[in-house]
Amino acid sequence: MPDANVTATVRAVDVLDAPAPAILPLRARGLVFEVAGQRLIDGIDLTLEAGRRTVVMGANGAGKSLLLRLLHGLLPPTQGEARWRGRAPDRSIARRQAMVFQRPVLLRRSVQANIRYALSVAGVPRAQRERRVAEVLKLARLEPLARTAARVLSGGEQQRLAIARALATRPDILFLDEPTASLDPASTVALEELIQKAHDGGTKIVLVTHNVGQARRLADEVVFLHRGRIVEHTDAKDFFERPRSDAAAAFLAGRIHL
Repeated sequence: MPDANVTATVRAVDVLDAPAPAILPLRARGLVFEVAGQRLIDGIDLTLEAGRRTVVMGANGAGKSLLLRLLHGLLPPTQGEARWRGRAPDRSIARRQAMVFQRPVLLRRSVQANIRYALSVAGVPRAQRERRVAEVLKLARLEPLARTAARVLSGGEQQRLAIARALATRPDILFLDEPTASLDPASTVALEELIQKAHDGGTKIVLVTHNVGQARRLADEVVFLHRGRIVEHTDAKDFFERPRSDAAAAFLAGRIHL
């Protein structure tokens, strides 16, 4: 990550003012997702604690994006459940989490209006909205573009806006599904800076990426999927230096493992 991290970290903590994670840990037990009789997610048990940056990896078709959607609540599992600090998902829990996709979905409004709308939907009092908008625009380095139409931004700027909009609601946990997959190196660095600031501000990060370099830079722990199952869930250092499964070793070496 670029320098100025100390300054960025202090500012992130001040700006986000994230509360103590009230909905974590997230515990998934026996998660199954089937389509036409085929198990795409096959009996996953997973616990995600507050604090650590979790990176989800695996080959194409392993079930990474699908797992995020199940944890976030966008899809109901065929079997099993995910519970938030022992509670079943409900509206109050939904408001404490956010998700950003590979291709951001933005409104045909200005940058600041996109953030303002998200705050309105989240039920943030009107008196607090403008302060929140200003805070996350500064955090994402989008202040000069505040009145620009979101749809004319570059791909990297649009993705920074999508994450800033999510952070404005001060989620306990932020799910990120391949957020830099289509970005150039400079935009990727800028987005990773923002992800780091979110983490430093107290937001739990769960990131899906196929980029091994990015995973090395951002992960505290790695969840590795193969054919819809978790074959490794371990500290990042151990995963990259001593993968325990043939599938993970092949993935890190750039080989195909069937």
